[in-house]
Amino acid sequence: MIHIYSIRVSYFIIGYIKQSNNNGTIPILVIPDIFPVLAAAHKTLVAKSRDSLTTRTLHSELVYNYSGSKHISESLKRCGISDSTTYILVARFGALEEEMKTLIKGKEIDLEELEGKANKPQIQKHYKITGVELGISTLGDAITCRIAARDAL
Repeated sequence: MIHIYSIRVSYFIIGYIKQSNNNGTIPILVIPDIFPVLAAAHKTLVAKSRDSLTTRTLHSELVYNYSGSKHISESLKRCGISDSTTYILVARFGALEEEMKTLIKGKEIDLEELEGKANKPQIQKHYKITGVELGISTLGDAITCRIAARDAL
């Protein structure tokens, strides 16, 4: 089971989260929809079951799979958190809901707010999504396709 929270964070929380390897954290600016995150989580769990993680931890593998890049350091730079991050999505595998609530100190926001907080031009540039593609699909679907097909290309 994976628990996913989107929260507004303050500067001192960012430092704590950066030190912890037990949470997959992605800035909300690069998440237009929850479905691509779930696709990345599924891909992470499949890699774990096959003993073929690319990164050292399950949670960094989630960020790596979400990023769309084949380079670990580039993935963590593009889709990792920084000191200026204000909204993040926190995912943790195998955690109980009560445990998540005690670990996270921040204001939880509804997952429905992801689309409104996403930086669509930045996402389109990062994933190389064209206007033509968005004419027949959503931003979330385009990202999900890239996550699913990355290893095949």
